[in-house]
Amino acid sequence: MRAPIRLPVRIVLAAGAAEVHLRQRFPRIMWALTPHRPERDQPFAELQRIESDTAYRALFLARLDAAIAERSAEQAAELNAFVDAVEAAAEQLRNLVRPDNGERAA
Repeated sequence: MRAPIRLPVRIVLAAGAAEVHLRQRFPRIMWALTPHRPERDQPFAELQRIESDTAYRALFLARLDAAIAERSAEQAAELNAFVDAVEAAAEQLRNLVRPDNGERAA
């Protein structure tokens, strides 16, 4: 049976001190060399929570339905405002083409 390879304590302490020195001296380089978690883990974790937690899924779907209904109401209001603006413009064009006072259009 093999004995585990052990590094002398002094080498480990020297390596730790060198790392601290490098972090203080070159923070940007050391930050770039340090592994970081990808940013996409949070949305994936959210999806996993939606799939696994039924209460959270129900809350999420209720919020989603409310947001969809709110957006549909906003779109309907925008469409109604657009229709009103088009009808007002059409009425102005009708008045220009055939005035109500009996005069002919120029």
